Amino acid sequence: MKGRTLALGLLGLAVLTGCAGRGAHQTGGWTHWVCDSKAAFDWRYVDRSQSIVDLKLEGDGLIRHLNREPATDGQSYTDGLVALHIRGDQGLVYWIANNDLIGRGCRTP
Repeated sequence: MKGRTLALGLLGLAVLTGCAGRGAHQTGGWTHWVCDSKAAFDWRYVDRSQSIVDLKLEGDGLIRHLNREPATDGQSYTDGLVALHIRGDQGLVYWIANNDLIGRGCRTP
């Protein structure tokens, strides 16, 4: 019984330790990224399947709901106006209509 309790305790500690690194760059579930251009935004996954992302551009005040689109490399999200592409621990964001880059090389500061 003690062995089982110890094993469950260690498993719980491992889970908490794994989550601790992710939470370091998040505030209220939001991840804050700054781009090479100094543009900044917050984003978060809305669901466990990571099919929808909420995006808040700095100075905009709007929360945009971006749906996942097929991508050959990484994850791509759009609402028809703005697109966010995530590859690993960085990404880029741009306006779709005029293909105007908001920022690239975006990552946690």
